[in-house]
Amino acid sequence: MGKKKKNKSIVRADFRKRHDSRTRKRDFTREFKAGDEQIENLRRDERISGKGDLTRKRTVTGAIVDEETGGFQVELQIDPNLCKTGRVISVHGLNSIVRTQEQQYTCAIRGVLKALSTDLQHVVVAGDKVTIQPIDEDTAVIVRVENRLNQLSRTSRQRQQIIVSNIDQVLVVASAAEPTLKPNLIDRFLVSAEKARITPVIVINKIDLINSADLQPAIGVWGQMGYQILLVSATTGQGIESLKSIVRNKDSVVTGQSGVGKSSILNSIQPGLQLRVSKISTENQKGRHTTTAAKLIPLDFGGHLIDTPGIRQFQLWDVIAEEVGGYFRDIRPFITGCRFPDCTHTHEEECQVKYAVADGKIDVRRYESYCQIRSDD
Repeated sequence: MGKKKKNKSIVRADFRKRHDSRTRKRDFTREFKAGDEQIENLRRDERISGKGDLTRKRTVTGAIVDEETGGFQVELQIDPNLCKTGRVISVHGLNSIVRTQEQQYTCAIRGVLKALSTDLQHVVVAGDKVTIQPIDEDTAVIVRVENRLNQLSRTSRQRQQIIVSNIDQVLVVASAAEPTLKPNLIDRFLVSAEKARITPVIVINKIDLINSADLQPAIGVWGQMGYQILLVSATTGQGIESLKSIVRNKDSVVTGQSGVGKSSILNSIQPGLQLRVSKISTENQKGRHTTTAAKLIPLDFGGHLIDTPGIRQFQLWDVIAEEVGGYFRDIRPFITGCRFPDCTHTHEEECQVKYAVADGKIDVRRYESYCQIRSDD
């Protein structure tokens, strides 16, 4: 297959609507009747159609146009002699922390990038590879965001929230107790990792609080599907060395429910971090948010860990109901055997997925998790 043909062209790009609004003129007739003198003073470029200073489209020159897909990527003109490349460490409101080979910068984002109309909550996220133009010794402006190799996303307020980008694996952290294990939440992370083609690793913390044999029915199902599972305790140090070997020389994002001990695990892996931790609520067994923004942390023994804020809900992004079964490793092999090509695997007759559940080939809890995710998302 030949390479995609791309050429630079002039395109019309969608931009977000500005906060102010242009007042539509309503007195054309009055000014017309007032005499020819006022007619000469009227703005000749006034348009009732809405095209004007506040149009939501702008002409972008120098864009790269893909002739096969018709899509384009805005490539703004920059002077390479004045710019540097780096990686976004963290994002705090309107500013981003970017680390280059030489130093670290506090960066604003070029206005035209922020104004592009997209489904994203934020234009720049932790893990992004960017081009910056320094202003002084420690401040700069992000002038370009490079194409992302991959990204871990979820839905937030009907928009795409990219948690992190350009990573090798995702550590799905859960706790054996305080708060209790939530298999359905882990399944949601697994589906998102499958969609993004990112290797998932299930890390169950606080293993010292229970008998590990009690977890075997739950973790055994994931293990049979080929998912790597690690039992650890940030308190006693159990499993921490094994976890170090897994993250060595890789970029790994640490994600999971609030209160499961993500920051405590990071403190154990990288001594001296001193990330803030807190105990869970004794009333509702829910964790408190101690991590407020995703942050890329370099490891002394190679690689990076990306700490992320804890979540209580994880709604999938850009996954329709008909696709959910394909992201379940245990359900996927039986889908093609169903009688109906649009089988939902919930109520139809001659459904091979339901037969597999009845025969014990698919775990009942996993099937119920599939039904819930398909219904909710």
